[in-house]
Amino acid sequence: MYTHEYQKRVRYGETDQMGYVYYGNYAQYYEIGRVEMLRSLGMTYKSFESEMGIMMPVVSLEARYLRPAKYDDLLTLRTSLRQLPEGLSITFQTEILNEEGKVINAGTVRLCFVDIQSGKTVPPPEALIERLRPHFLKDEE
Repeated sequence: MYTHEYQKRVRYGETDQMGYVYYGNYAQYYEIGRVEMLRSLGMTYKSFESEMGIMMPVVSLEARYLRPAKYDDLLTLRTSLRQLPEGLSITFQTEILNEEGKVINAGTVRLCFVDIQSGKTVPPPEALIERLRPHFLKDEE
């Protein structure tokens, strides 16, 4: 398993009239977690597109809202890959924690790998698997 944490502070514009983070913003928080996880591996979405010719569209998203987040809260986005990408997709699990360390939201996002030129799904790039594999070998020991 590979897990990465990233902290993000709630901005005023991310809240609704009730003063809570607007529910639709959680999908963006999941994306921030994914992007920063890939960056921690030395990869970027930009490199997937420009160097590897691969896009990663979202196939499915599931979210659970447990507690509210409010303006200026410091959130921890804990993003995990519980298994190496298999087939044509990759699944990220994200837990969002408040400053007290309580989970306020949890989500699962599955993306597929698509060749930009053909528009067809393809297996995950070997460069991604190579960077993830050592983290999963630790789990087997």
